[in-house]
Amino acid sequence: MSKFYKNILLVLVILFLLALVVSSAYQNGQSEQSQALSQVASEIQAGKVTSISVNGSALDVTLSNGQHISSEKEIESSLTDTLKNYGVTPDELSKVSIQVQDQSSFNFWVGTLAPTLLSTLIIIGIFWYLMRQARGGMNQAFTFGRANLKPFTNFKERVTFADVAGLQEAKQELSEVVGFMKNPQKYLDIGATVPRGVLLMGQPGTGKTLLARAVAGEANVPFFHISASEFVEMFVGVGASRVRDVFQTAKRAAPSIIFIDEIDAVGRERGAGLGGGHDEREQTLNQILVEMDGFDRETNVIVMAATNRADVLDPALLRPGRFDRRVFLDLPDINEREAILKMHAKNKPLAKDIDLRKVATRTPGFSGADLANLVNEAAILTVKNGKDKIAQQYFYESIEKVMLGPERKSRLISDREKELTAYHEAGHALVAAGLKDSDPVHKVSVVSRGQIGGYTLKLPLEDQRLRTKSQFLADIAVALGGHAAEKIVFNDITTGASNDLTVASETARMLVTKYGMSEKMGPMTFGKTQEMIFLGREISTEKNYSEEVAEQIDQEVKKFIDRAYRTAEKILTSYRPALNRVAKALIEHETLEQDEFYALVKEFDLKPISV
Repeated sequence: MSKFYKNILLVLVILFLLALVVSSAYQNGQSEQSQALSQVASEIQAGKVTSISVNGSALDVTLSNGQHISSEKEIESSLTDTLKNYGVTPDELSKVSIQVQDQSSFNFWVGTLAPTLLSTLIIIGIFWYLMRQARGGMNQAFTFGRANLKPFTNFKERVTFADVAGLQEAKQELSEVVGFMKNPQKYLDIGATVPRGVLLMGQPGTGKTLLARAVAGEANVPFFHISASEFVEMFVGVGASRVRDVFQTAKRAAPSIIFIDEIDAVGRERGAGLGGGHDEREQTLNQILVEMDGFDRETNVIVMAATNRADVLDPALLRPGRFDRRVFLDLPDINEREAILKMHAKNKPLAKDIDLRKVATRTPGFSGADLANLVNEAAILTVKNGKDKIAQQYFYESIEKVMLGPERKSRLISDREKELTAYHEAGHALVAAGLKDSDPVHKVSVVSRGQIGGYTLKLPLEDQRLRTKSQFLADIAVALGGHAAEKIVFNDITTGASNDLTVASETARMLVTKYGMSEKMGPMTFGKTQEMIFLGREISTEKNYSEEVAEQIDQEVKKFIDRAYRTAEKILTSYRPALNRVAKALIEHETLEQDEFYALVKEFDLKPISV
């Protein structure tokens, strides 16, 4: 509506300016003060008029002193007849030079037609605008079932497989699809058929959309992309109509590729929600299933789709013949993280001593998007500190900013609270250094970040896919190290260990109920976890064991917690001087890097033990 009123206002302003121009042109030359015709007759009788110029009904009278006056006469009668009526004799009139000029055609037409023409133009303009709006609404109604399908045309920012670091297996799978599109005859000669659908699965930020862009850059065939959410409308049948339009467009351009991003928006399992078979989303999914593998199979269109929730997709969508090929994109390992960091840091000025391998070591669990954000944050920190080269320390600070949030150095805390935090974090760090199966400490800090008052950063030396029972017990002991340090040093405890206790309790319960690592309970799992898709997504746990077993589980969980706590208490008590040294260093410097921390505890001959 605001756009409608703006257009109306613009039309009115234009017409108003046009009227001003016409009015000024029409009244040009008539700016002199007009006098009555009787006054002109009196001047003629007095012998003061030398000449009169007649232009239509306008009179330009020149007096003997050179002055000009203007007047108007009747259009129907001549000037001489009019002056005779005012008592001017022929002798008096004969002394005046009378010149009759042709009336300007422009002024005549403007004076005659301007009022009518302007009104007509205004009416025609309003009707034209209203008809245009109505025609636009009618066209929108007829194209409501058309899909907003966007072909890939941005070749200035073309992405190829060479621009995608890591993901070697995924690129290999997709390169076969690209090869079929470029040279299908080579595959057809041996009897191979092209996969009808390729599903990219993986956690957010692992590069699903980036790989789709790389396929678009490599395939050199028409590539259409659309979001799955664009299919769904509140009107039943619109989504199915748009699906038909998408596939018809792709078939006309075959061989071609369709990329549907976030397909879980329409591909959820049917029959799990409200609406039944008449639900708009389910009708849209049904149409996708038919288009991908229905009676009409003579198509040369490949459907690519991306999702990070493959577990909620309908089984009919995942069966062979529809999405034949599933490409899983995992989080990058250390070598892939290093390659991704080099890719994003390619055009950025780096310091000479930069070591991206160490940065990759500190970022286990980071996705490709996280690493891109990390490099960008390091560049921003460089500018913030007035430097022209990105140094190693800016990468390290960016890691902590991405993981924990920005530093809150302006947060005021008392000396007592700072001392408590220092001993708490020193307890975590010292227990981690005193256990064989714990990950090494990379940094200890009492500087607040996000919602935490301090933190101990411990990271594995290499990527781990499997974890042992000893490693889990070491993690529990490290989590309880802060709580134990508060108890030993201050003979009191604070709320700072609340999150640590939660982590320790959940880890201990998983050892018993999920991983079968309890000697008493044996290699069994307890509790059946299932995901329910009803009015959203819910995770429920079914209790498939008796109350007696539940009591035994609780006892085993407590046993793991007590065992880890005793280990943490033993280390902190045995190396109390080291605990004091680390805590005082944190109070003084606020942050200890890995080398600084291990240099402090080295002189105390700390011998790592097992839980």
